Amino acid sequence: MNDFTHIDNEGNLCMVDVTDKLTTSRRAVAESAITLNNKTIQQIQDSQIPKGNVLTAAKIAGIQAAKLTSQIIPLCHPIAITFADIQFSIGKGIITITSTVRANDSTGIEMEALTAASAAALTIYDMCKAVDKNMTIGPTRLISKTGGKSSDHLEGYRPVTAILVLSDSVSKGISEDVSGEILKEGFSNAGCSIKHFKIIPDNKKDIEFCIQSWIMEGVELILTTGGTGLGSRDNTVQVVNPLLQKRLHGIEEALHRYGSTRNKRAMLSRLIAGSVSSSMIICLPGSPGAVRDAVNVLIPTIFHGFDMIKGKAHKKNH
Repeated sequence: MNDFTHIDNEGNLCMVDVTDKLTTSRRAVAESAITLNNKTIQQIQDSQIPKGNVLTAAKIAGIQAAKLTSQIIPLCHPIAITFADIQFSIGKGIITITSTVRANDSTGIEMEALTAASAAALTIYDMCKAVDKNMTIGPTRLISKTGGKSSDHLEGYRPVTAILVLSDSVSKGISEDVSGEILKEGFSNAGCSIKHFKIIPDNKKDIEFCIQSWIMEGVELILTTGGTGLGSRDNTVQVVNPLLQKRLHGIEEALHRYGSTRNKRAMLSRLIAGSVSSSMIICLPGSPGAVRDAVNVLIPTIFHGFDMIKGKAHKKNH
C-alpha cells in the first residue's frame, strides 16, 4: 500500500474514501491579492469601471466558486456549504481578498476557500482588464482551517494506554487478532504510548486481574475489545461495570449512534465506558468494523477527558 491518498495501489488517480470519517463543523479561511494601478483602484471605488460594479461581481463569483469547487478540482468531494463570504481590503496599488467558508461535513473545505479567493481575484482581473494591462494576481494561500483531525487538537495531552484483547479463539491461536491491531495502530498514530498490549481468553478472573493491575499501575486509558455481545462467554461488561466509579454515558452514546449508522447490529452491543480514579476504561466490541468506527469516534476528542480528570479548565469552543 502506498502513502499517497489520491493514488491507488496500481498508481491510478482515485478519490479519497471519506465514508468512515465523522461529520464535524469545519471552517477555512483563504487569501488572495491582485495588484492594480492606483487609478484603476480609484475607478473601482467610484464605480467607473465600464463592466460594472467590480467588487460585487467578484464577491458573487467567489461564493459561486466555493459551491462549485468539486466540479472544478477533479478529486474534491462535493460539500454542502453552509456559509461562504468574500471580503475585500483596498490598499495602495493592491486589493486583498479574504474568503471564509463553513460546512458540517466529513472532509476539509480549504479547497473551497482557496477556489473562492482565486475566482474573486480572477473576476476583478476580468472586470478591469480593459483599463489596466499590468495587473498581477497572487499570492493565494490558506490562512487557517479548523475541524477534522488534521487541525483540531494537534497539541495536547496523550494518555498512557493499554489494550486488552478478549477472545478465546485468538488467545489459543485459532484466530488472528485484527481488532487489537487496529486499536494499537490508531492510538499510536495519534501520539499515545502503548504501554501494554495483551490477549487473554474471556475469563472473568483474568479480565478483572488484568484491568485492576493496570489501574494500580497508573495506566490512564484502558481499551478492551471483545466480550460485549450476548453470548455466554461475553463477560467484559459484567466484570468492568462494578469497577467503574463514573459512567461516561456520552462516550457510549456516541459510539452506539455512529455504529448504528454503519451497521444495524451495533444496537446489540453492550459496550461500556467509565472512569476509575485517574484511569478511563472503554470496552469495545470485538468486530474489526466496530473497532475501526470507535477509533474514528474517539480520536481526538477523547483526549480532552484527561484534562477534565486532571482538573484542568475546559477549552472554549468558538
